[in-house]
Amino acid sequence: MDTRSRIIEVAAELLSGSVSGDISTRAVCDAAGVQQPVLYRLFGDKDGLLAATVDFVWEQYLGMKRAAEQSEDPLADLRSGWDSHTAFALAHPNAYKLLFATTWATEPGSAEEAMRLLRVVLDRLAAQGRLRVPPAVAAQMVMSANTGVALALVQRPAQYPGPDLSASVRDAIHRAILLERSAADPADDARGAAVNTLAVGLDDLAADGTFTTNEASMLGEWLRRIPTR
Repeated sequence: MDTRSRIIEVAAELLSGSVSGDISTRAVCDAAGVQQPVLYRLFGDKDGLLAATVDFVWEQYLGMKRAAEQSEDPLADLRSGWDSHTAFALAHPNAYKLLFATTWATEPGSAEEAMRLLRVVLDRLAAQGRLRVPPAVAAQMVMSANTGVALALVQRPAQYPGPDLSASVRDAIHRAILLERSAADPADDARGAAVNTLAVGLDDLAADGTFTTNEASMLGEWLRRIPTR
C-alpha cells in the first residue's frame, strides 16, 4: 500500500471513531507513521485530506450501487436506493456529515457520483412514462429529501428517533414525482409522461443521427415549454 492510501485508511478509521466528528492532521500522521509535511504534500491541506477520506468511505457505498443488478422495476430500485442511502448514513455518520453538511474548499466527488447513479434509475422511470416531473428535477427532489432526512437522523437522533421517518419521507417524495393514474386530470398525467419520456431520450436520438445536436437541443427547448402540471 502506498503512503497516500495508508494515510487515507488511517484517517477513515480515526474519523469513524471520532466522538466530535473531526480529526486532527497530527493524529493522522502519528497513526500513519508519517511527518506532517508528507501529508500536506499529498493532500494540500486538511480539507484535501478530509475530501479524499470521505470519497474513500463513500466508495464502498457507491461501488456497491454500481455493482448492483438492476431489477425489472426501476421503482423498486429507486426505493431500495433511498433505503441503502439512509442506512449508509446511519452506519457512517461522521463521513456522511462531512459530505453533505460541510462547505468544502476541495469538493469530494462522491456527491456528484451519487447523483449520477440516481439519475440512471430516474431516466429508466421516465423512459417508461412514469415520471410526473423531468428526471433532473426528480433527482434534485429525491436527493435533497434523502440527504435531509438522513442528516436529521444522524445529527438529531433524540429529536428524530423513529425508524419509520425515512420511509415516510421516501414515500411522500415518490408520490410527488411519480404519476398516479387516479389523478383528477389523467390527461395532464399522460402529457407529462409523454414529455418526460421523449426528453430523456434526446441524447440517444442525437447520437444515432435521428436528429442533429442542434435539432435535439431545439426539441428539448420546446419540450421544456410544454406545461405538464
